[in-house]
Amino acid sequence: MAEELSMALCMTKYKAHALIGHAEGLVDRFPAVLGLVEAGAVPMASAVAVNDAAAWLADDKAAVVDEVMAGRLEGKNPTAARRSATSAAARADPEGFEERARRPREDRGLHLHHGTAGVAGLSLENAPVEKAVAAYVCVDRQARLLKTADETRTLDQLRADVALDMLVGKQFGGEVKAHVYLYLDALTYAGLRNEPAELAGHGPIPASLARDIAARPGTVFQRIITDPTTGQVVELGRRKYRPRAGLDELVRVRDRECRRPGCTRPAQFGDLDHCDKRGRGWKDGCPTGTTTLVGLCRADHKLRDLPGWRHEVASDGTLTITTPAKQTYRSRPEPLGQDRGL
Repeated sequence: MAEELSMALCMTKYKAHALIGHAEGLVDRFPAVLGLVEAGAVPMASAVAVNDAAAWLADDKAAVVDEVMAGRLEGKNPTAARRSATSAAARADPEGFEERARRPREDRGLHLHHGTAGVAGLSLENAPVEKAVAAYVCVDRQARLLKTADETRTLDQLRADVALDMLVGKQFGGEVKAHVYLYLDALTYAGLRNEPAELAGHGPIPASLARDIAARPGTVFQRIITDPTTGQVVELGRRKYRPRAGLDELVRVRDRECRRPGCTRPAQFGDLDHCDKRGRGWKDGCPTGTTTLVGLCRADHKLRDLPGWRHEVASDGTLTITTPAKQTYRSRPEPLGQDRGL
């Protein structure tokens, strides 16, 4: 259901899972809280905060929290609602709350969140609190040492810069090299025009930022040849500072991101899937070529092997996905260059 919903609403599968979880929780376990939303007494975000804070409770304990929160939720913003519901849940099941405090550490992870043009965020979720606090203190201490009278950056900016420098290894005398795809036309790079560029997995970025990225040491340039009518990538230039790219890289450069509608995972981190207009995969005899390979993230690659899912690729590169609910969704690689008459 989450996979169906993610494509119907053009969102990530993780957001679809969360949306379904909120709906099930509020309808089945917190009906009194949901009733306040339906009456217009509290915003949906506050009700969702209650569900998130108490979702781990057994049904009988959840009913207690539902009754308690129905009497104290009005007038609380989502943050206050979450704290109040967490307190109610802890009182309803103290032993479970102890276990609850230990279990999330197993789900710790580092996540990248793309923002508006040219910015993104990193979040370290479910980290052990003692390590997270120690890491923040370490970054803060270093930032404060750099905050001299001549330093124009704010303390927040310094913390961000220090943390990023640490993550890419600068404090150890080196720097980790990252491989990202930046799409920048030659005239914009030369400063003769200012067409927006594109960073795979993120989206459009201003021309000035793209030129700044392209001018940094270690940047590798490669010519991309496109169809003059459609703007689709048809060939990669042979000359660049590293060995010649093959079909694998051509497809990843062309697709930029996972081709499943709603998924924005960069193509260089995913798989290449064999698929033709008859829906055949590599095991079924699908040939290998630019018109029969599509970039899919690992999760969406596995999805096509599940019953009821069918993937087809037309000769023009259009990927058609048919779901078990018989809904169809199509995607094509975005053309490079100007608007192509759109």
